[in-house]
Amino acid sequence: MTIDLALLPPLELRAQQGVGVVAPFDFALDRELWRWTPDDVSLHMTRLPYVPVPVTVEMASALSDHSIVRQATRDVLAPEPLVVVYACASGSFIHGAAGEDSLHAAMVSAGAPAATTTSGALVESLRLLDAGRVAVVTPYIDSVTDRLVSFLGEHGVSVVSSVGLGLLSHIWKVGYGEIVNAVARVDRPDAEAVFISCTNVPTYDIIAPLERMLGKPVLTANQVTMCAALRAIGRPAAGEGQRLVQLSGTPAA
Repeated sequence: MTIDLALLPPLELRAQQGVGVVAPFDFALDRELWRWTPDDVSLHMTRLPYVPVPVTVEMASALSDHSIVRQATRDVLAPEPLVVVYACASGSFIHGAAGEDSLHAAMVSAGAPAATTTSGALVESLRLLDAGRVAVVTPYIDSVTDRLVSFLGEHGVSVVSSVGLGLLSHIWKVGYGEIVNAVARVDRPDAEAVFISCTNVPTYDIIAPLERMLGKPVLTANQVTMCAALRAIGRPAAGEGQRLVQLSGTPAA
């Protein structure tokens, strides 16, 4: 029997492009990352080793250890992704701008054809939006939130207000309502954008409604991570009504 390829849907004729994702051991939102991903792009996931401490500066530092990040990067290269992302906000800002630079370099030295981190993607996204003053919501304790504020300051971004939820574990269980309330508390007229930190905080469905409510961009850790990764391979992200997605390119179907 002869099959007429012209009768197949166009997407079935495309080769899949890959994005390698290096995530923390407790990352629970794989499905959320996929929601920004076009149909002909695959995510290849790997996780960092378990760290037996709560979500503190110590844990974030352990997750950014160059040796384990290099190994995780090598592990995810087997399916030949076009870019590798380090999908952890705290692990990529905990040692400041220099720490993020060296983390990026470690991934490239491990063989990543292109690389980005969540915190590097955040800085890139704020520059795309020309936003130099932000309000910040985090799930962290104050000592970790303070590191984020310092990191942004090194990149010339002023944090005009911030709120941390003080969580030490099970961050993925935070509900949309709690995040929306925190954003409402932290927003100020002089904030040009709002950032919701942590790749374990679910945010996809509330970004566009919050932007309509606040009248300004709302960035989230998973959103900036995926938009930066897809920009690196010349692909648009999917996210109807999200300003960063619209700025990065036409949303995918």
